Amino acid sequence: MITTDFVPGSPAWLDLGAPDLAAAADFYGAVFGWEFRSEGPAAGDYGIFRLDGKVVGGLGRLTEEGARSAWMVYFHTPDAEAAAASVRRLGGTVRVAPGDAGEEGRLAQFSDPQGGQFAVWQPLKTAGIELVDQPGGLCWTELYTLDAAAAKEFYGGLFGWTTQDFPLPGGGPGTYSMVIPAGCPAERMHGGLMELPAEHLAYAGGRATWHPVFASADCDATVARVKERGGSVLMEPEDAPGVGRLAFCADPAGADFVVLKPE
Repeated sequence: MITTDFVPGSPAWLDLGAPDLAAAADFYGAVFGWEFRSEGPAAGDYGIFRLDGKVVGGLGRLTEEGARSAWMVYFHTPDAEAAAASVRRLGGTVRVAPGDAGEEGRLAQFSDPQGGQFAVWQPLKTAGIELVDQPGGLCWTELYTLDAAAAKEFYGGLFGWTTQDFPLPGGGPGTYSMVIPAGCPAERMHGGLMELPAEHLAYAGGRATWHPVFASADCDATVARVKERGGSVLMEPEDAPGVGRLAFCADPAGADFVVLKPE
């Protein structure tokens, strides 16, 4: 479960890099009911999504050359510089070196050895997102990777995560690995990882990719709004025994996310 008593390695923040901020704000406002407020030109027009007054995540302009629009998941760290050093030691890449986000915290962005992009957040004034595990909020994080064993070794070395393997719901081939923060009980599992062949990751350029899972009170109704507002559905709603009803979606700019009505 996602919580707001952040521990090292747990999801603490997420934001969307989009080519058109107004269009992205309109889409997610219609789909999830989020309200967007820009921090203004001094912040590069970066802004915050809120639902019922609580922070859900951020939205910023996509500026990286050749990058696709995507959600970035940030994991809590007590030391962004130490995290960057560990990423290099473990064979990953530092894409954005540790730096200040005003007085709110410090961040850095990385790629794992299979190309999966993620980030860390070292809090100062802002601990992280405020609305989680309820409709419209982050309820899970998920990594699709080309090499599950290598991913477990990398993230285990970086964050100390432990994993528990389960057969895929419905008896499908393969294994789904639940991710648990270091030193925490199994009920604090906050995400999962699954190995997929490169052709199943064509939407992400054939490389590993992280995406958020947003809770919904009605998966089918949420997916209908995704379609109405110009998004796409990569996997139509289906029931996953023991998990809930879920669908794999993308916004009009191609940023992918999952909608889940938990069982």
